[in-house]
Amino acid sequence: MKLLRLPRSKVQLGAPLPWNVRDEERHLLLSRGHVIESEEQLEALLERGAFVDAEEVRSSLLVAHPGQQQAVAAPLNLFAYWDQTTEELKKLLTNVEKQADFPGHADQFARHLVELVDLNPDYGIYRCVRQDHHDQHFYYGYRHCVHVATLAILTARHLHWTSDRSMSLVKAALTMNLHILGLQGQIAAQEDPATEKQRAVIRQHPTESVALLEKAGVKDADWLSAIAQHHERSDGTGYPTGTTDICEIAAALRVMDVFMAKISPRVIHPALSPQEAFRELYREDKGGPISTAVIKEFGIYPPGDFVKLASGELGIVVQRTENARAPIVASITDTNGHPVTRTLRHDTGQAEFAIMGNVTDKALLKHLAPERLYGFSKVQPMTYEPLAASHS
Repeated sequence: MKLLRLPRSKVQLGAPLPWNVRDEERHLLLSRGHVIESEEQLEALLERGAFVDAEEVRSSLLVAHPGQQQAVAAPLNLFAYWDQTTEELKKLLTNVEKQADFPGHADQFARHLVELVDLNPDYGIYRCVRQDHHDQHFYYGYRHCVHVATLAILTARHLHWTSDRSMSLVKAALTMNLHILGLQGQIAAQEDPATEKQRAVIRQHPTESVALLEKAGVKDADWLSAIAQHHERSDGTGYPTGTTDICEIAAALRVMDVFMAKISPRVIHPALSPQEAFRELYREDKGGPISTAVIKEFGIYPPGDFVKLASGELGIVVQRTENARAPIVASITDTNGHPVTRTLRHDTGQAEFAIMGNVTDKALLKHLAPERLYGFSKVQPMTYEPLAASHS
């Protein structure tokens, strides 16, 4: 029995469950047909740890959509769905004020991202750390928003935020730079620091982004406040207003935004290692609950990190464990550092495979496909339907 984390987006309050719900030990929690009546019941179930049998999910899809058997039999792999997120977000954030129901579309995209994270949170982190397409600078702003939103999902859960508050944070992460998405790509690709004119636009983007969202029909106060204040600081040195009265959701978004920027490569400067970024984050946030949650969710050596083992092998972290310093690593070389075609997984909690440090030379990773590290993780067709084209 292969278990998948119960996707919140697939549970309809007041409707019978289409599958059995189990805990991580496969013990039955709720039988198929049980009705979850309230958001509070669902929240308690998810906090306990709720999973469904992958085969039951597949069978329910075949019953619900008998004409889609071929699609169900040959689903995309998880990586293909992740690869689509940048372009899908670009479509979503084009001319938001002209969309018939932008808030609804944004909520649908956010829940789709939650579903992807639920399928494999380690791969979600891998995507944040292993940014292999950093040469495509045009998409920098969109990728950055997806990465920050991924981190927001994990961090909000670690902090036990309510579902509504968590979704407000995720949607704020996806739309926080609405006014400067194109400019972000331009700055990421240029060899000189941002010009004074560019900096002036950047300083106004929280205000301008909020205005665009309000025009598009967004009324969620937490969502809008998070964006309006996500560059403010408690000492009054932030922008655009210099206020010291900052809401918690905005403070959380700022920490996540800054952290992801630190580990993202641009032409003018290379990315920091996760460990360097963690140290700076912890110092700047003074060891606060947000920075602590980010570090605990990622782990000291997060998925995607390129490391050297005591055995001499080089490998990529692919899975977190209970020990933040001892994740599972997939080796891509032999003990002499020579590339190999067969990938082995090692528990770095064992002395002979302990992590000795990061590898700075990334040449071996140039054409490394995630499928080699994770296998071909097939997933059932998802319900998310991206906008067919940008609006004009």
